[in-house]
Amino acid sequence: MWIAELRFKIITDTSYQQAETALRAYLECLIFNGQIIGREFPTHLAQDEFVARVVMPSQDALHTPWHSKSGIKALEQLADGGLAYPSVEILGIDLMSNHTDPCENPDAFVLYCRFAQMNSVIYCAEHFAPVPLYKLPSSQGEDHEALVRWQLQFQALDEIQMQENSVLVGPAERALQNLNSKLNRQGRQFAKQLTKTLGKPVYYALYRGTSNDCATESQRPCPCCGGAWSRTTPLADLFDFQCDQCLLVSNIAWQCQ
Repeated sequence: MWIAELRFKIITDTSYQQAETALRAYLECLIFNGQIIGREFPTHLAQDEFVARVVMPSQDALHTPWHSKSGIKALEQLADGGLAYPSVEILGIDLMSNHTDPCENPDAFVLYCRFAQMNSVIYCAEHFAPVPLYKLPSSQGEDHEALVRWQLQFQALDEIQMQENSVLVGPAERALQNLNSKLNRQGRQFAKQLTKTLGKPVYYALYRGTSNDCATESQRPCPCCGGAWSRTTPLADLFDFQCDQCLLVSNIAWQCQ
């Protein structure tokens, strides 16, 4: 990931509210297309321009060809807020972020999410590194807002169940672990859609935190088809189970490790 500053020069009389509205609309489009990563972007007024600091998956993430239709529209509407198209200044590599996948054409993918990782939820199965969402095809040039919003829900529940004294730890963990929870049904549907669009398998990573029986945890069957799915060696040093029929991967419950 790369840290950059976007500089929006003020080109005509405008109000702070007009400029903020135009800036927010544009940045939200970049978020929902995976061109910038995170939820909050410090933005300040510096003399005759607004400056926003962002994290990007690659140095070319904001090149116009990567924009969605809504991103192009928001870019053009910056002028309504009295702002020019942004100039981009790359500040350097973000040491706190995962590095973007180096593959040009991965053979398989994993849809994986945890609360502490703000990058793309689509990973290359070989390197287990995030693949920028804007590089994935979408319907009629639209963005990936639905997938990003699902990611935010998953992360919120994951953070709740990680808190020892949380009053909602039970419901949160059930939503994460139960194959047929609404959260996991939605996630598996995204994986299924991407498998069809990409023409390559997109495995869904089913989180496993606790187990009723650690003695038999490593022998548990696939929760979808009931078949054997234990791997000889973990995939990406993380997933102990893999079902190629159901396109599922999972881990031995953290409680049992």
